[in-house]
Amino acid sequence: MTHSAYPTVRLKPKAEARAIRHGFPWVYANELVTDRRTKALEPGSIAILEDSDRKAMGVVTVNTGSKIIARMLDRNPTATIDQNWFETRFERALAHRTALFDEPFYRLVHAEADGLPGVIVDRFGDVAVIQPNAAYADGMFDVLAAALEQVSGVSVIVKNGSGRARSLEGLDEELTVVKGSIDAPVPVPMNGATYMADILGGQKTGLFFDQRPNHAFVQRLCKDAKTLDVFSHVGGFSLAALAGGAKSALAVDSSAAALALAEQGAEASGVADRFATRKGDAFAMLEELAKEGEIFDVVVCDPPAFAPSKKALEAGLRAYERVARLAAALVKPGGYLTLCSCSHAADLTKFRNASARGIGRAGRRMQLVRTGFAGPDHPLLPHLAESGYLKSLTFRLDI
Repeated sequence: MTHSAYPTVRLKPKAEARAIRHGFPWVYANELVTDRRTKALEPGSIAILEDSDRKAMGVVTVNTGSKIIARMLDRNPTATIDQNWFETRFERALAHRTALFDEPFYRLVHAEADGLPGVIVDRFGDVAVIQPNAAYADGMFDVLAAALEQVSGVSVIVKNGSGRARSLEGLDEELTVVKGSIDAPVPVPMNGATYMADILGGQKTGLFFDQRPNHAFVQRLCKDAKTLDVFSHVGGFSLAALAGGAKSALAVDSSAAALALAEQGAEASGVADRFATRKGDAFAMLEELAKEGEIFDVVVCDPPAFAPSKKALEAGLRAYERVARLAAALVKPGGYLTLCSCSHAADLTKFRNASARGIGRAGRRMQLVRTGFAGPDHPLLPHLAESGYLKSLTFRLDI
């Protein structure tokens, strides 16, 4: 039995029906029959997906203008995609985060892995930021937001419609407060530090929750340490280091706004006396610090995605290698170097090799002491490599 209210779309005979049956959530444009009827569907339409034998496989959302032409919403072909459906998904996601965290500061929905394709929700206490990165989520935004409010009880909801994923779906940029009001950065407690999240003016949703376990690990290495945090954004690793007893932390970033928020966070965390910032290009700053003869116990580099796509992979790996080479020169013998990548196109092996090459080129010996990933509020869909984008490598040098 299928859902009579929805139109049907059909896989081509050679499409990977088995992969989709076993949990792969996407149908690519070359796998779907795109007849006149399918082409006429509005971006974000809900439809029943059939295999080439016309057997119903589930409910999908269709966007004929996207390379990912259909995304699986529900494997039950009789499902109705309405507010109740969204509420069920949010309840499931919330139960997992409530089990993990004492306070409501986390990624509440991690897209496909939480059964809501293209939807990101980050929660900052009473404030939720929704990124609707798929056409159906944009079109059904009011229903989605109402479901979120019902389940989570947040009083402020922000729609953050920005970023590369939206442009690939043919969606416009948009940033609006859709419920309540917000006029200042939100303080976020994490790993004993307080971070300032600029919900309306910062990068992505204002703060990166994904690094939390990696901050916590580096924090343990930082007791009495002189620490350097490059590409620091709002002080991710440096504030965690200071909360863990670091002697000093220097945060380097090209954004004056991000460094100002890092300074506010240091103030709120009571560690401002041990915290300093430098604004400038990270590569130039690493070279400058070397010229000044600076040496640190712990150095962390957490750059933006150097390889956001397969096309950018080779150049991205060269950039990761260069970061590793320049940063390694600043670490004292027996000290630690943590290198991060949020590029899903650069898999763990490629990133690890590029990092090790860079450290070797700096003339340093190394041992890899930890490989880290995003926290458990960023669950992985094993079928979808893209959902496991974050890698963090900690090396000990000259041991």
